[in-house]
Amino acid sequence: MRAVRERFGDVPLQVDANTAYSLADAVHLAELDAFGLLLIEQPLPEDQVLAHAELAKVVRTPICLDESITSEQAAADAIQLGACKIINIKPGRVGGYLEARRIHDLCSKHEVPVWMGGMLETGIGRAGNVAVAAMPNFKLPGDTSASDRYYHRDITEPFVLVDGRLNVPQGPGLGVNVDQPYLEEITTTVQLVRRREGRPGRVAD
Repeated sequence: MRAVRERFGDVPLQVDANTAYSLADAVHLAELDAFGLLLIEQPLPEDQVLAHAELAKVVRTPICLDESITSEQAAADAIQLGACKIINIKPGRVGGYLEARRIHDLCSKHEVPVWMGGMLETGIGRAGNVAVAAMPNFKLPGDTSASDRYYHRDITEPFVLVDGRLNVPQGPGLGVNVDQPYLEEITTTVQLVRRREGRPGRVAD
C-alpha cells in the first residue's frame, strides 16, 4: 500500500483482505491507517463478526464486511456490534434483490454506506446489479464491471464502461434483451421440468 500510495498519490484506495487475517494481526492492520484508505474489506473470517468489532477498536481505517453479510439480520447484527462502518452488498450472496434492498434500507437508516459487489454475472444479473447500485445509499464505487471483462460475447447487449460508469438500462423489466439465437447456440444441455400445474418448463444450461 505504501508503494501504491507513493506512486499514484492522493487517489481513493481500498484493500480487500478476503478473510486472510486474525484478530492477533490488529496492530499490523492498524499500520494501514497511515495511507488514508476508504476501507479494508473483510479482514477476518466471515463468522467472526464479534472479532471485527474488537478489531474496529484498534484500526481507524473503516472496516467493510462482505462475506459476513448474508442477510438483513446479519447486517443488523454487525451494525449493532460496531463490527463495520461500510457494507458490501452482493445480491447473489444475500439471496436476491429483495434482500439486497432490505440491507440497503437498513444501512441507510443507520447511516452505513454500501457498495455493490460484482460476481461473474451475465448481462441479466449485471442489469439487476446496476439498477440496485443506483439506489441512494450506494455511496462508494462498486466493482460491477463491463461485460467484456469476463465475456467475449454476453447473452444480452453488452455493458460498456464510460468514464468508469455503467448506465442503468431503461427498458421494461431488467431493461436488457436476451440474445435468444446466441443463447441457443451456446446451450449445451436442456432439461425439462414439470411445474405444479403439470405444464412443462424448459431450463437451459
